[in-house]
Amino acid sequence: MPASSPAQTLSGRLVWPDGTLRPGHLHFSERLLRVEPGEEGGPLILPGFVDTHVHGGGGGDTMDGPEGIRTLARLHARHGTTTLLPTTMTNPWPDVLAALWSVREVMDAGGVPGGADIPGAHLEGPFISPQRLGAQPPCTLLPTPERVAEALGTGAVRAVTLAPEVEGALGAALTFARAGVRIGVGHTRADAETVTAFLAQVHAAGAQSCATHLFNAMGGIEGRVPGVPGALLADPHAFQEVILDLIHVHPTSFRLACAAAPGRVMLVSDAMRAAGLGDGESELGGQRVTVRGGEARLEGGSLAGSVLTLDAALRHAVGAGVSLPDASRMLSAVPARSLGLRDRGELRPGLRADLVVLDDDLRVERVFVGGREVGR
Repeated sequence: MPASSPAQTLSGRLVWPDGTLRPGHLHFSERLLRVEPGEEGGPLILPGFVDTHVHGGGGGDTMDGPEGIRTLARLHARHGTTTLLPTTMTNPWPDVLAALWSVREVMDAGGVPGGADIPGAHLEGPFISPQRLGAQPPCTLLPTPERVAEALGTGAVRAVTLAPEVEGALGAALTFARAGVRIGVGHTRADAETVTAFLAQVHAAGAQSCATHLFNAMGGIEGRVPGVPGALLADPHAFQEVILDLIHVHPTSFRLACAAAPGRVMLVSDAMRAAGLGDGESELGGQRVTVRGGEARLEGGSLAGSVLTLDAALRHAVGAGVSLPDASRMLSAVPARSLGLRDRGELRPGLRADLVVLDDDLRVERVFVGGREVGR
């Protein structure tokens, strides 16, 4: 059992739970003890970022096993992410299960010293459409009751992505929902009507839902064919993951999502192992990837995840015209709410002391995970 964190105080310009940016003092150990008004000046202090969709970073990947998970958790923590869900690839089923068990092993070991907190995994594949693979390898499977039970048996799954049109998807979704898993719609060729009916039943089962990387691997929106994005944006409950690296999603499309789903847009990295390593050759799910100018592409030219970190996503959101408090909410409070994590995401007494300290250019200066500072 790690020793308790000593009481500490940070002062600066805080993003308060009411959505304002005002001076204040934070008193904390593992949790926030008091939040008090302060004087002008000081660095910006935000709640730690929550990434619900991240495959890798710093050379590590979820599919590598426990050490790869620890590596990616440390890389993203240095960029302000204090909570993340290691995310699987569509690989052969034994490999997917092994990755989930690896996440569980890291969780059972008490997490990652110097890294982001890991409350579970995001099972992105293999229950997706073989016609909407994106950068996923061609190893899709049907979500049979046996496979769903095996996945849930790891005790690691916190979020899942399903293509609603795939045989057995609805039954799988309802089983996952009963286990408290967030249901994502993605990598799909379903029509709007199928998505709308699927979401209605998911919500009736009491589950949270989301778009898995909205606009990517799901087609577009037309006036007479609203498609998957149209159905997701029109739903009054679905959360919306957005990869705001300015490569996967145009700023205008991001602003459309913000206007259509206020309070439900959340920024994710969808980062691969090359995140934090600069340009060069890398790998994603056994596929060769080239990173050039911040773009990660497969040999055929398709986008292959991203090399985004969430501090950059924050800067992009503010650059697109979103206020700093609103952008902060998209990185912290909204994703935490989508996962039912009530102990983090805001600067409120009693919550975890997950904190990001930024300079005026929104560059990370300090990060605290559960009150413990992460080395840079």
